[in-house]
Amino acid sequence: QVHLVESGGGLVQPGGSLRLSCETSGTIFERNDMSWHRQAPGKERELVAGIPADGGAHYADSVKGRFTISRDNAKDTVYLQMNDLKPEDTAVYYCQAEEPQGRFAVLHYWGQGTQVTVSS
Repeated sequence: QVHLVESGGGLVQPGGSLRLSCETSGTIFERNDMSWHRQAPGKERELVAGIPADGGAHYADSVKGRFTISRDNAKDTVYLQMNDLKPEDTAVYYCQAEEPQGRFAVLHYWGQGTQVTVSS
């Protein structure tokens, strides 16, 4: 039973900061490629940031220089530090884990999401 639980969302003013956390269980976390996605009302879900098991973080162009993804393998947790938040960052943020299954397959797991609202 794999579970991903996001936390840290909330209401913040433009220019403010939040740190999201995603605690995982039921996987071999150090082998998982982890990522954050978001979905705003009326829009498709989009990739925000990713951090593979072997390192090498990557970001959507819209958040480069403002967001930082990191992971703590000792705590089975991935984080998303969000600075200089803008109204267009408002969305439900989801954590995703990719679990390798042998050489030819991968399983995808999602958390329930946490709401981030940026408004004055």
